[in-house]
Amino acid sequence: MRRRLLIAGAAAVIAAAALSLGDALQGGSGQAAPQAAPEPVASADSPGSPEANVEQLQVRLRANPRDAHAYALLGVAYEQRARETGDPTYYTKAGGALHRAISLAPKDLVAVSGLGSLALSRHRFREALARGREAHRLSPSTALTYGIVGDALVELGRYPAAFRAFDTMARLKPGLASYSRIAYGRELLGQTAGAVQAMQLAVDAATSEREPTAWTHWQLGKLYWSAGRLGDAEHQYRAALAVFPGYVYALDALAQVEAARGHTARAISLERRAVDEIPLPQFVGLLGDLYRLDGRPALARRQYELVGVIQRLLVANGVKTDLETALFDVDHTIRLRHALVLARRAQAERPSIDGDDVLAWTLARDGRCGEALRWSRLALRLGTQDALKLFHRGMIERCLGHRTTARSYLRRALGLNPHFSIVWSPVARKALR
Repeated sequence: MRRRLLIAGAAAVIAAAALSLGDALQGGSGQAAPQAAPEPVASADSPGSPEANVEQLQVRLRANPRDAHAYALLGVAYEQRARETGDPTYYTKAGGALHRAISLAPKDLVAVSGLGSLALSRHRFREALARGREAHRLSPSTALTYGIVGDALVELGRYPAAFRAFDTMARLKPGLASYSRIAYGRELLGQTAGAVQAMQLAVDAATSEREPTAWTHWQLGKLYWSAGRLGDAEHQYRAALAVFPGYVYALDALAQVEAARGHTARAISLERRAVDEIPLPQFVGLLGDLYRLDGRPALARRQYELVGVIQRLLVANGVKTDLETALFDVDHTIRLRHALVLARRAQAERPSIDGDDVLAWTLARDGRCGEALRWSRLALRLGTQDALKLFHRGMIERCLGHRTTARSYLRRALGLNPHFSIVWSPVARKALR
């Protein structure tokens, strides 16, 4: 029986009925949908912007170099700066400050939770789980600790436990962070309508705060995009930009909408704005794909080379990128054998359905379609509505000569979202012809 969240207030009661994941998974394992953004640990000691907080806390620490809590808050502020700027060197600074806080005060909740969030940002999910559980032992009633634990468990393929953590988080503190995680869980289960409902509650919960509001509109738009609802997706992305002009994630998402509509020049302009602001690998890679689509291969190659540079910078600052690097390389026919090594390692360290799917696709691109089929079956076992994973399965079946099954999966992918990939949607359409 599904558990219901008992929360005071009419809106919260609606959320309770819509949000509890309860026993939706009974011993199963799931697929990793887009993860809720890791949130900073709130503190009354740090009410300003992260940039201002960094300066204030540095002054505070110069006056008292043994102020453990100030080090913890500084570490959290550095994490936020990393997310705002895309500069991974802030992760290294955050780690230094947080470990200094722990050395001075091993039971500082902000420091322990901050290390958990930092581990999530660096894709070090076993470490994140250990830190989240440590934070939970320090304060079992703090909702954030359940979010850290749940996020880590999802990426480790332990979905029943992750969903229980999300339910507890929502019961303790209904709001943006818990609603977005419930939306995430419903998306994993292929329950798009329920995911949209939960994310709409997250939008409402963001109130008037600029960045959280923009983030929730962007996340809601991505849910619509995944379901092929371009108009609804565009509306949410523009709502994000209205709240937060220049919000890079919305610019990137709008570029995909424009590309889907055949407006390649507009898409390139939007993506260049995103890249100029924060050169994240996924932005740079998409810009390369758009240049290639526009018949400018030299510019495309330049972007692809830049992706490699950025990935190396991330690794140098403690971020594990094996999964993302393997997928990018195999999609762009770069060092396929090395990509397979990365994909195997990534799946072992990150045994979610994303790990299963990337390994399946990498094996298929290396001609090992029989082995790929096993991993693709695992990647789809929850019924998640993910057009790219359905496309991968269709191409694997096609490689094995299962033409009827292949066509079924390719139709499903295009029926769900005809524009799921600049690179692969045309391939799916051609295969069906």
